[in-house]
Amino acid sequence: MRGERAGKSIRDPLWSSIAIDDLALGLVDTAAFQRLRYVRQLGLAFLVYPGATHSRFEHALGAYHLARRTLRMLEEAGELGRVAPEECAIVRAAALLHDVGHYPFSHALEEIGAPHHESVAQPILSRGEVADKLRQIAPDAPSRVHALIRGDSGSPLQGLISGSLDLDKIEYLKRDALMCGVPYGEIDVDRLLASLTLLEHPESGALVVGVREKGLSALESLLFAKYQMYRNVYWHHAVRSATAMYKRLVNDALRAGVVTGDELASFTDEGLLHRLEERAMSPLLVSLRSRRLYKRALECPASDLEEGCAEWIATDHPLTRRVENRLAEELGLEPGALLLDFPEKPQMLGLDIPVRRKDGSARQLTATGWPGAIDLPALSDELYRSTRWLRVFTSRPITIRREALIALARHAPSDVAARLDAGTSLLSG
Repeated sequence: MRGERAGKSIRDPLWSSIAIDDLALGLVDTAAFQRLRYVRQLGLAFLVYPGATHSRFEHALGAYHLARRTLRMLEEAGELGRVAPEECAIVRAAALLHDVGHYPFSHALEEIGAPHHESVAQPILSRGEVADKLRQIAPDAPSRVHALIRGDSGSPLQGLISGSLDLDKIEYLKRDALMCGVPYGEIDVDRLLASLTLLEHPESGALVVGVREKGLSALESLLFAKYQMYRNVYWHHAVRSATAMYKRLVNDALRAGVVTGDELASFTDEGLLHRLEERAMSPLLVSLRSRRLYKRALECPASDLEEGCAEWIATDHPLTRRVENRLAEELGLEPGALLLDFPEKPQMLGLDIPVRRKDGSARQLTATGWPGAIDLPALSDELYRSTRWLRVFTSRPITIRREALIALARHAPSDVAARLDAGTSLLSG
């Protein structure tokens, strides 16, 4: 295959054997990549699913494996003739390094306003040993790899790294289901990869990754696998409780100056907890360590709320923290003993990909375009709303009037802030 030399083989419980070329082996041996051995793929989900202790390291190797496999299939189909010779090596490197900037315990800290891991990866990729190895491909390889990871590359192969049908999603759904011991991550990987193609975008005319019409049933399997995994694993109520506790714990430590935002991405999971144990031991940390998770005092599915309602809980963490403290005070709890949770991932089930019809024409599979055999985009929106729940977690059992909480959630963030400033009760009227 283009620009690839035979290297070594790594045994893997999901893909059996992962062949790795010399360049990738050098990248794996860097300190930045080795840190991923100690960053759990599913954060605190292991407190609910004991097998979920797999790391970003294994997942990154799996994404690299799928990139090699897909590129080989595209090459054999004669689809890479319009792609620059070194682009395949750039894509393989991006697949391997796409999570190199991840924080301890997965995505949780991005929910409190920490820069996304794609941004954190920039200095790792642009200087030091990782950058030196990437420049073996091309002088501008570090910036090209980072652009692919951010999702704003002009490469025709961008969709393999970041998009509606990227290889990252296929890999983590399969691996997470396997390690959690659940039957929800079933995806027709062979058919899905075989249906990938390069085509001219129906609107821009740019060469992009698309899917053949025959692959729509496999695309449906990906959609339903994501729905089931979010419903039963990623957004399981106990996983979200542990995640909310961890977010508050780290946010409190940041506010106290125990750790800095710039340090966060350099820690492993246990390294961060050890730092907090040394400098900021708290009841929250003790509870997490002993798995005394906060319980649900109230919950409401997003499908019962108006569109846009309560979004400030997901997006305005400083305001949410103030509300948590005020609600705790009104209910006779200590600060930090009540936590609000409304997870946000707007593109969780997003679909935006061109489809090559059987007659050779290309149409866009979006909410406003051709829907395929079933209206996949509309269905994805419905599944997202049914999976997402607004929850209140508390350190001890307590009663909260559902009507009062929903009324609060329906207020605009400016109104909520005004009530806080005025000292008005949040649960009355």
